[in-house]
This record gives sequence, C-alpha cells and structure tokens, in this order.
Amino acid sequence: MRKYAALASAAALLTSLGATAYATTADSAAPAARPLTGMRILISNDDSMQAAKASNSDGLGLYELRRSMCAAGADVVVMAPWQVQSGKGTAVTNGGVVTAQRRTALPAGYENDCSGAPSHGAVYGVCLSDGPCAKDTPSATPADTVKLALRGGLKAKVGWDGAPDLVLTGINSGPNVAASVNDSGTVGAAVAAVDQGVPAVAFSSSGDESAFHFPRVNYRANAEFGARFVAGLRQRGLLTPKFALKVDYPDVSAGAPAKAPVWTRVGDGAVVYHAFEQRGDGDSFDIALGLCEGGETEGECAENRKDADSTWLLGKGHVTVAPITWDRTYGSPVDARRELNRIEQYVKHEAPRP
Repeated sequence: MRKYAALASAAALLTSLGATAYATTADSAAPAARPLTGMRILISNDDSMQAAKASNSDGLGLYELRRSMCAAGADVVVMAPWQVQSGKGTAVTNGGVVTAQRRTALPAGYENDCSGAPSHGAVYGVCLSDGPCAKDTPSATPADTVKLALRGGLKAKVGWDGAPDLVLTGINSGPNVAASVNDSGTVGAAVAAVDQGVPAVAFSSSGDESAFHFPRVNYRANAEFGARFVAGLRQRGLLTPKFALKVDYPDVSAGAPAKAPVWTRVGDGAVVYHAFEQRGDGDSFDIALGLCEGGETEGECAENRKDADSTWLLGKGHVTVAPITWDRTYGSPVDARRELNRIEQYVKHEAPRP
C-alpha cells in the first residue's frame, strides 16, 4: 500500500506532462520544457532511414521521433538499416562486413531538428558492404544496427563512451500487435538493446483507413506523446533493461484524438498473417500477407485475450503499452516484478494523455 501511495503522490505531475508541447527544434525549446536534457538516446527502426516513399512507409517516423527527442533536450544519434527490413524480427548477420554511412542530406523539414545537440542528431544507414552504401546495397538487419551501435559503433562514429541511456526504435509504419510482434524488426531491435543491458522502447503507428498509407500526423502525434512518456519514465526512475516496452499509437488522421494509454499484453490472435499459394503442382509457393477482418472468432485471427494490445488499439483507439521480455520466459521474470508493477501503475494512472 505504501508503494502505491507514493506513486499516487506523483499524479500531479501528469497534468504538466500531458500539457507539455515541445518545440520543433532543440534550439528554440525553453530549458524548463526540455526534460530529457543530458540523456543520450540511440534511435533505430526496421523501415530504413530513407524516408523517400510517398506512402511514408520507409522511415519517416524515425525522423519525427528524432525531432521530438531532440526538442525535449536529448542528444540523439540514429543508426538504422540502409534498406527496409520490415518483418526481420531479431535476425542478425553472422559474417561479412557492415558499413555505417552518414546521411548528410536529410529529408526536407528535418535538417535542423537537432542542430543544438552535441551529436547534432547524426543519422547513419547501415549496409552489408566493405565500401560505400549504394542504392541497391543489401542492408543490415534492425538487430544488427543496435548491436553495432552498442558494441563500438557509437564510440567510433560520435565518440560516446559507454552505452546510451536509452534505445528507441521506430516509429514503425503500421502497428506491431498480436502475432506480428514476433516478426517485428522494430520490436526485435528493442530486444537487442535490452539483451545488452540498455533500456528500450519500441514505437509503432497505425496507418490510415486504407492501411497502406502512413500519415505524418500519426507519426508526429506518436512522437510528441513518446517524448512526454519517456520523460515521465525518466523522472520516476522507471527506465529498466529488464524488459522492453512496446508502444502502439492509433490512427488519428481523420481527426479523432487518441484515447488514454492502456497497459496491455501481446494478443494471441493475428491482424495479418502469411499466406502461401502453390504455383501449379510445382515446388514454388507465392508468399502474400493476409489481412484479418475485425471480430473473427475462429482460427488464427481470433483474439482470446481481453487485455490484448490489438483490441485496445485497433478496436477502441487507445495508445497501448506492453512489456516484452528478452529471454522469452513464460509469464514475467520474478526479478522484474517490481519494475513491471511500477510501470503498469504509471501507464494506468500517471502517463501523459495524448
């Protein structure tokens, strides 16, 4: 009871956190509105650092996340896959050479977001090459990029001694909920971080009603919420490497705001699934992604958990937060129960509202 009373005493801080709107550049934000000052944050994703597609599905969310974190005072460095690596999970490359190539011409509108930060928000794309990364050069996986950064890449490229304070992954183009969490490179990169003893949060945003376009407004709302959310975790001493946190944001592009964050667990159903269709009587199969219709009650699409992330995100429009353990232990590790309880109470009662 004493622990929960102490947590409740911090509830007054929620109002100020929820109302904070960070400036869009690090230079223009007032010091009092920069609660991440002094933090070193690594950002990666699985959508690449290209941000060139009209659908916004190849890394635009990464730049929105970078913008919000720098505006909140953090020193940010990006190391992300050179090419889109969606669906790679925790896959790693077991040999060869990787190159971390700095991007000098950033996407329009994002050039000066981190100009006042010590590392200037440096952005690196990581490819599988012993020379410069070219247009068609194969990419490192999301987990590769995090492992590279933490095992010498950050020191070599920006002079960081020791690990960053936090690894953020995303913002992914599309939700990572239910069975898709196992395939997610965004989540896989966050797992790679906690596996190395560094706290991590994976962010994902829903697309618009077509599910094929990812509006900037969704990424921006998620990123601004994310900065306040991370600030709250930091201020309460809740950043932990014992598990990663997964944050999914609903579609707000039609004008309806996101609803309050909900503490969930990963669903046991599916939103999308892999379909295989044999070509004639031969040995080849076409691979396609099937989309589950809402409300299915049988088969792999059926969701049986009332507190499932997919139900609260897609069906009810809430921001969802779920813990992901690195060791695949069934249930929750005993040594992380205290942290799980404290973060659950933060999400339920104190986390900033969208």
